[in-house]
Amino acid sequence: MNTDIHKARHSLAHVLATAVLQYDPQAKLAIGPATDTGFYYDFELSKKITDEELPQLEDTMREILKKGFTPECKTVTYEEAKALFKDQPYKLELIESINADGEKITVYTLGEFVDLCEGPHVKESNDIDPQAFKLTSIAGAYWRGDENNQMLTRIYGLAFSTKKELKTYIQQLKEAKKRDHRKLGKELDLFTFSPLVGSGLPLWTPKGTILRNAVIDKIFSLQKKFGYQPVTIPHITKKDLYVTSGHWEKFGDELFKVQGQSDTQFVMKPMNCPHHTQIYASKPRSYKDLPIRYTETTMVYRDEKPGELLGLSRVRSISQDDGHVFCRPDQIEEEFAKIIQVIKEFYTALGMFKEDLYWVSVSVRDPETPEKYIGDTATWDKAEATLEAIAKKEGFPYKVVEGEAAFYGPKIDFMFKDAIGREWQLATAQLDLNMPERFNLEYTNKNGKKEHPVIIHRAIAGSLERFLSVMIEHFAGAFPFWMSPVQVAIIPIAEEHTEYAEAVMEELTKKGIRYEFLPSTDALGKRIRETHALKVPYTFVIGSTERENSTVTVESRDEGKLGELSLEEFYKKIEYK
Repeated sequence: MNTDIHKARHSLAHVLATAVLQYDPQAKLAIGPATDTGFYYDFELSKKITDEELPQLEDTMREILKKGFTPECKTVTYEEAKALFKDQPYKLELIESINADGEKITVYTLGEFVDLCEGPHVKESNDIDPQAFKLTSIAGAYWRGDENNQMLTRIYGLAFSTKKELKTYIQQLKEAKKRDHRKLGKELDLFTFSPLVGSGLPLWTPKGTILRNAVIDKIFSLQKKFGYQPVTIPHITKKDLYVTSGHWEKFGDELFKVQGQSDTQFVMKPMNCPHHTQIYASKPRSYKDLPIRYTETTMVYRDEKPGELLGLSRVRSISQDDGHVFCRPDQIEEEFAKIIQVIKEFYTALGMFKEDLYWVSVSVRDPETPEKYIGDTATWDKAEATLEAIAKKEGFPYKVVEGEAAFYGPKIDFMFKDAIGREWQLATAQLDLNMPERFNLEYTNKNGKKEHPVIIHRAIAGSLERFLSVMIEHFAGAFPFWMSPVQVAIIPIAEEHTEYAEAVMEELTKKGIRYEFLPSTDALGKRIRETHALKVPYTFVIGSTERENSTVTVESRDEGKLGELSLEEFYKKIEYK
């Protein structure tokens, strides 16, 4: 994220809090961070606020900016902080947490407003364009994301560097609303949620399952030529596995705990790599055996906070198209090249691997927070240099992005733009020189000595749920032929044409083409409109002429009426889809 706009967004959150205190002097302040597109602030208000009052708050914010301020930071003692925020219970709770962690307590003053904050902020209010922000909505949010805590009022805002950027993004939001995957998922009958099952746990319908399987099958067909071997692992594990891997310390709060009849602590797996290491470790390995490539599409589980769940974009049951390569150091470049080839082919099939639609992030450590990562500096330096060299050799448009590495190693992340210009991180390949040592994974080198292999973690689609939320919105539900749950709709004009329609269906079945039959019980126009609503790529209309000529009349979703074709002519048309 651009540092300057991040500072502006953070400062605007404080300006919003100042304006809210003028609206409601009894308001209790919670937190107000910057986001990827703006900012928000959480409040416990003594009087209700509505969306209709947001323009008034905006005007107050602009008056505050016009008056001007220069943010000032000050480190205070625990006692000073408690005195400053004696009437603010949420700030007092945060102060207790900061003090318990032994961290310094800082406050920022922006004009007349003082807030508990570690920054960063703009140098002065003139650094913020008063026409480049907008308050957008009001929502409920539990304090600290815990549904057992007080429900607060969250006010959201957008903020960009210029008014033009803001206007462009607002237009993008309007288009995104039309493409919302939650809305289209229901209309196209792809997935559902049940309160009896629980939030963040999607249930996939038959059509949705076909869509998922089409993606899984495509990835497997592209990678099988490189020797990936399917494996299967259980969905739970002893706690010890993640203590060894380091995940327990880093992500312990996100793990679902499972208690059986014994005293052993089990957890639902939040990732697959530690399990896969144990398949590798199950027998002695020689340098001649490497590389070994495991692949599996399976669910992992993470205890996301209720307030963070959003359709398929953020769920608790996550389907990963996971892969792990165990290789020698001299094989790293070749294995990355193979993974990259699969990524190129897969996203080319989606029409997204184009120069203006993607870039590559070489994601490395944040040098300011080395404690977030495992392993020594020399190992990290080597791994990061290797990945940048690979990105350069591939000719990718790439940037080195600090702070985005996995805790065990750097990675190459593929960033794609969708049809309305939003950017998503989708495919990833990660170089891990640390976990093999933690698990004491070994192979015997050509000199008869033991060495640790390298692990390459790779995901082509990543989380299938998140990936499909992006694809549903990118294509607005009009998927490419190979992905479409229903590829052909078959519509006999009248009952007398059903027998020939069934013969056509039999031929399509032989070709592995997915079809849906719409019998003549409804009017022809209504059935054609239904196929349009379901965004079916091709519709076959079958009447007496088609029966006599052994043809079908074809209408394409994307190309309009194609006229009367034999099935062989149709097959030739779709073979490149």
